[in-house]
Amino acid sequence: MIVDPRVYVPVGVAGFHGAPHAAGMVEVGYRVDPEFRRRGYAWQSLEILLAVAQRHPAVKTVRASISPDNAASLALIDGYGFVEVGEQWDDEDGRELVFEMPA
Repeated sequence: MIVDPRVYVPVGVAGFHGAPHAAGMVEVGYRVDPEFRRRGYAWQSLEILLAVAQRHPAVKTVRASISPDNAASLALIDGYGFVEVGEQWDDEDGRELVFEMPA
């Protein structure tokens, strides 16, 4: 959960989709409620998730899967060294572009 003590309510969620798999990959995810977007919450969340992944000895690769229509998330990960490695179909979100970077 993403919480800003100045607004006294959760503003979104962020975390890993699960533990690192056998090859050491973890996937990050974040979502900020629409009324709280464009305030840096996704950026702060990604910074924390990447720092945690980099310190975890089992993590070798960090993945992010993003809808090709989500310009804000695509712009967010652009500055972190993520490289597009393919695409996938998600039953809830539809087509997603898959990005990875070394931890």
